[in-house]
Amino acid sequence: MSELAAIIAQTTGYKNSRQATANYMMAHTELMDDFMQICFENKNPDHYKACWALELIAYEKLNCFQEYLNLICSKSKTLTFESAIRPLSKVIFLLLETHYKTSKNEIHFTETQRQELIEINFDWLITDTKVASKVYAMRSLQLLGKEYHWIHPELQTILTKDFSNHTAAYKAVSKHILKKINHQK
Repeated sequence: MSELAAIIAQTTGYKNSRQATANYMMAHTELMDDFMQICFENKNPDHYKACWALELIAYEKLNCFQEYLNLICSKSKTLTFESAIRPLSKVIFLLLETHYKTSKNEIHFTETQRQELIEINFDWLITDTKVASKVYAMRSLQLLGKEYHWIHPELQTILTKDFSNHTAAYKAVSKHILKKINHQK
């Protein structure tokens, strides 16, 4: 087992543990290719732990993911474990937020990548994923809908239809997203 694999395997759900793994990766950027591959290896029993650290890296060095956008966009749909999907849905939201909000284009998605993200986020929203992943999917789709105008009506339909079947957190974010969409009209 490589040192990287051992560090990921030892990561626990505690914030300090996840942060230690993220700090290790930020100090050893030469291992980032291997780290990113582990994040998307469903067969690796620790891939979700790498995703936990990925989220914390995104808070500090989001622009380091520019070169991994193809991997993120093409492989996110292959993840099946909720403990990997939730942090990845947050990372995707942060990346999209930066893509659309900064004039410097620190993060730039291609047309193909944006199309993949639309598909992934709608999948997470309408399938049986947990609420946190659905919330980040809603937020990502709301951002993408500013460019792809067909998204907002679809998102409105889904959020309105599913509203009564979900938790208070889902309902609160749904209301917020619907208000934003209605304000943009």
